Amino acid sequence: MITGERMGAVDENAAALGVPRKQLMESSGNAVARAVRDAAEPGARVAIVAGRGNNGGDAFVAARFLDGYDVTTLLLGRAANIGTDIARENWEALQRTDYETREIADSSGFELPECDVVVDAMLGTGISGDLREPAATAADAINAADATVVAVDVPSGFDADGGDHADNGVEADRVVTFHDAKPGLEDLNAELAVADIGIPTAAERDVGPGDVDLARPDTREGRPNIIGGGPYTGAPALAAQAALRASAELAFVAAPDSVAGEIQGYSEDLIVQSYESDVLTPEVADDLLETAEAYDNAVVIGPGLGTEDETLEATRQFLSAYTGRAVVDADALAVVPEIETDATLVCTPNRGELARMGGPDTDDLASVADEIEAFAAELGHVVLAKGANDVITDGERTRISRSGTVGMKVGGTGDTLAGVVAALLEHAEPLDAAAAGAHVNGLAGERLAESQEYGFLASDMLAELPAVLWDGGEGDV
Repeated sequence: MITGERMGAVDENAAALGVPRKQLMESSGNAVARAVRDAAEPGARVAIVAGRGNNGGDAFVAARFLDGYDVTTLLLGRAANIGTDIARENWEALQRTDYETREIADSSGFELPECDVVVDAMLGTGISGDLREPAATAADAINAADATVVAVDVPSGFDADGGDHADNGVEADRVVTFHDAKPGLEDLNAELAVADIGIPTAAERDVGPGDVDLARPDTREGRPNIIGGGPYTGAPALAAQAALRASAELAFVAAPDSVAGEIQGYSEDLIVQSYESDVLTPEVADDLLETAEAYDNAVVIGPGLGTEDETLEATRQFLSAYTGRAVVDADALAVVPEIETDATLVCTPNRGELARMGGPDTDDLASVADEIEAFAAELGHVVLAKGANDVITDGERTRISRSGTVGMKVGGTGDTLAGVVAALLEHAEPLDAAAAGAHVNGLAGERLAESQEYGFLASDMLAELPAVLWDGGEGDV
């Protein structure tokens, strides 16, 4: 099962792997044609009602595979307004080869020809809700027709993310969906076929530019609160600066008086809020919890925090009572297996921390991805296991990020990762934020390695993060 939103990311990842969307459209169109052939004998009359997106493009391809049928393709809208290059190319191919096509400028001009099969290719997985004109008029005519209705990917008006179907949506007899079933399709009163269109497994399992697009913020917002510092000062400063580079509008650092000034000295962009103690204590944790709950911003807890007994107890206390979103890193990870919490946690252990938490102990994390998934399921939280290849899992779904370079073994790159994930948690689901954060952090390191190989620092990565995030995570999947 895959949502329409996730399917878009997988398509983009496939293109990055060298399987372009044009090739996938050819396979999709062929699958639609097979569904038509299953529904009617050669010579039957087929009406294709197509929109101006890639859903329509799939149907334009299908028309070329139905030469044994009497096919008429109706485009809702002007051809000049077809929304994608590959859909336009396939429309133009129909024009050059004398297939019967019509452009429907508005609903008053829509007339469904007499037909035995209707192909509904008006709206795909990216659009939901009640149909608007001219699709609404077309849907009424399709539903009233004495013809078999074949829907492309999903019936028009169907929400491929939530499974809802618009009241005025198309009522399909058959649905040919691509790669995997979409949520809710199996509940429709329609015959469902899932077509393999050649998307490689790696496009879904490995993190790529589609995952970054899925998690990328469309505005600057969020004010993550980094709880760290004590024996170490650079870690919380790096995490906070990384969050700012990844779209947070402000970044707060809660740290002991004894190190607050040093942390502030790393950057004038940070807001450092000190407390009267040398380390995090249970009393301080109560105050921090009240602030975190009041402002509903993501928290990063752990960077530079230390392992004093009272600090670990304070961390247990905070996380047990917290109900928001938190990235748990470094020293704070040790308490996670012991606690019960209503918080949404993204845990970011390295190889050693993962083993100490009870997970597998190996340098090759990707080879034990299934074990890490099982561990995350038992833990009840998202796990982003950091290694040469990062494994990101919520206990049911698993992604592998293969970005990064050996130069990132330098200290502090895990802190930048924690900050990026915290910023993305303002906009994205936890698994998506963690997967995209891992990929973006790794690509930032790769960019630096092109010129500095093993000589760059974690602080150097800060300037690379925006370029990678807003380039869409282009690079190898």
